[in-house]
Amino acid sequence: MIKLYAINTGNFHLDGGAMFGVVPKTIWEKLVPANDKNLCNWAMRCLLVHNTISNRVVLIDTGIGSKQSDKFFSYYDLNGNHSLLSSIINAGFTIDQVTDVLLTHLHFDHVGGAVTLQNNELTPTFPNARYWVHQDQWLHAHNPNPREKASFLPENYDLLNQLGVLSFLNAGDFLADCIEIRVFNGHTFGMIVPIIHTEMKKIVYGADLIPSSAHIPVNYVMGYDIQPLITMQEKSQLLAEITTENMLLFYEHDASCEMSGVIKNEKGQFIKGEGYPVSNLTA
Repeated sequence: MIKLYAINTGNFHLDGGAMFGVVPKTIWEKLVPANDKNLCNWAMRCLLVHNTISNRVVLIDTGIGSKQSDKFFSYYDLNGNHSLLSSIINAGFTIDQVTDVLLTHLHFDHVGGAVTLQNNELTPTFPNARYWVHQDQWLHAHNPNPREKASFLPENYDLLNQLGVLSFLNAGDFLADCIEIRVFNGHTFGMIVPIIHTEMKKIVYGADLIPSSAHIPVNYVMGYDIQPLITMQEKSQLLAEITTENMLLFYEHDASCEMSGVIKNEKGQFIKGEGYPVSNLTA
């Protein structure tokens, strides 16, 4: 049996225009309100997948972590009552029980919690886990383009490789016998979008391909994406598959919706369907 747990690690603020690219503010602010600084509040929601048959406990992404400086965190106005570790404990697990950490990509808000600072020394947050990423993303993180460079912080992941606990996954692989690996290149090279095969539904972990329900429309693409036209192609193909196979879409950055279906409206456009809490799939 596959059990899923939403792991909320706290919220942060990012510029609304950057999150919606060329979409005008008069349109996107109806979906995600902004404050007087044009900043919108976004979740950093991860997913814990427990294969009860093999007892593999897989954490997908790790949030922003807690080891950066106060000055760094001040740029993002961290907020909310949740943290990575408290949410894992509330789900009924300990950090020692996590067997695998799947990193969709290495931007700091997805990988920051993978490594912890203890007594002024860096250490893997999950001592018994193997960490996984796609090799193209690993190589890109160590030779980034100027636009992305600030999003890659070596202290978040280099230690994992040095300690020999980092491995690579390829498209088509299955992790823990239930997590299908898909690879996308529009947001960043070699980003993994995992598809979790449960007894009830297939769950697509949207990562930064579809970070929130407000990003379902194909042309709602983040300004952070390095290949926005590729993102649109990737989204269109994946959304068609989601609707055809009646999958659910899990949102990493949507502050108000954990997961939903996807449907087409009368114009044939993809839109958010019925919302579901992840807890509905834990029984």
